[in-house]
Amino acid sequence: MVNEIHGRLLPAVKNGGFFKEDLMIWCGSVIKGEDGRFHMFASSWNRTMGFGNQWLFNSQVVRASSDTPEGPFHLEQVVLPRRGREFFDGMSTHNPYIREWNGRYYLYYMGTTYGGPIPQHEEEISPERSLEVWNKKRIGLAVSESVFGPWKRRDEPLLEPRDCSHWDCTITSNPAAAILPNGNTYLLYKSRSYANATLKIGVAYADHPQGPFRRLTEDPLFSFQNPNYHLEDPYLWFEDGKFRLLIKDDFKNQSGGICGEWGAGLYGESMDCIHWSFAEQPKAYSRTVTWDDGSVTTQCNLERPFLLLQDGRPTHLYLATGNGTNPYQSTWTWNIVMPLAGRQAET
Repeated sequence: MVNEIHGRLLPAVKNGGFFKEDLMIWCGSVIKGEDGRFHMFASSWNRTMGFGNQWLFNSQVVRASSDTPEGPFHLEQVVLPRRGREFFDGMSTHNPYIREWNGRYYLYYMGTTYGGPIPQHEEEISPERSLEVWNKKRIGLAVSESVFGPWKRRDEPLLEPRDCSHWDCTITSNPAAAILPNGNTYLLYKSRSYANATLKIGVAYADHPQGPFRRLTEDPLFSFQNPNYHLEDPYLWFEDGKFRLLIKDDFKNQSGGICGEWGAGLYGESMDCIHWSFAEQPKAYSRTVTWDDGSVTTQCNLERPFLLLQDGRPTHLYLATGNGTNPYQSTWTWNIVMPLAGRQAET
């Protein structure tokens, strides 16, 4: 299998992507709007809050725009603000994943709610409270006929956890959707069976982007003999009759994972969105980034991969990153962009 991404990546755009000095930015998801411009839906929260668990309590989905796919993107509006503790997504929204089908925009995301005070600035949050709120994460959906909104949010999650006889009984999170031309929709999601267990990926299906969704398998998609192997942050698309995947190699305890580089992205393919194979050279992108000014850096993180699709084909890769060298220790975060060269031929 040819790795359709690695050989096509061009240098990252030094002054592109989405950066705002007073915000932490994560989860960039980009689409071309009806205005012919490019719109990034991202997670954000105030930079003074830091990069700990504050995203879980204070994140909100925003929209930024640019005349070009490379950016820079400029903040325009909050798309999914707080709307009340009584809603499953009432206090925090995160993981936006934008798709368009049949003249409508479908914004998949994760939301959560909680009781008690709203954490402020770099306030320390207890592990017990963080875990309680983390376990309330659910996948939601907002729909609009315009990239500018208004967005109609569902009042119930798009996909609930199952009971505790199943592996996915805690949360549903990190949605990644592929909408086929006929509207059939495949949805990857993240869950686990108990607190601090290994996170795993499942797949659900619906005849329409709004659901209802049903799981296609009883078991998670990827199971490894080595318990330290772990995959995270899927990006899913359908091209030329195949499901295609980017996913983070998030291995533990220096096990080496699938590609040997922690935090790198993997490329895989499937005919049914259930049985997956990775390319012979599986690494799609590295945390070592070449920039268009000739500089080379090793980023602390490259997370939440998202490909801009134009005419059904990927043209730009967006990744969340941060400053510093230690993963998840950044004092600010933003989204970078790497253009893709034309698709290489099958061999």
